[in-house]
Amino acid sequence: MPEDLRITSKLTVPAAELFERFSRSSGPGGQHVNTTDSRVELVFDLANSKIPEPTRDRALSRLESRLVNGVLTVVASEHRSQLLNRTAARERLAALLAEAIAPEPPPRRRTKPTAGSRRRRLDGKKRRGQVKQWRRRGDPGDG
Repeated sequence: MPEDLRITSKLTVPAAELFERFSRSSGPGGQHVNTTDSRVELVFDLANSKIPEPTRDRALSRLESRLVNGVLTVVASEHRSQLLNRTAARERLAALLAEAIAPEPPPRRRTKPTAGSRRRRLDGKKRRGQVKQWRRRGDPGDG
């Protein structure tokens, strides 16, 4: 699959910057697992990539815990087919990068609680206090 990897509508990772490695998958599958290289490792050198610098810097800082020397590796081995695993790895890498380069959401504007919500909160506290009082003295209907 030597095609470029589309991350967003404006960002595409060139196929030349992606490296695939294949190996034997683990888990169930019997003889098939023992004879085929269906596990896929998709390697992307994020630190030396040609994507725009501000985008690359944001991705590097957000994916810092997943990087080894600036290289991001995604593994897929859930399918029996190498082709399906290649597709899964590419989708996983695209989702990871899209999330990492997304701009920060706007900060939450703090608001005061409404009069109704303050009243409901205090009413609940009063009811709870009343229940605790009844437990101390016993139920007022006990007589």
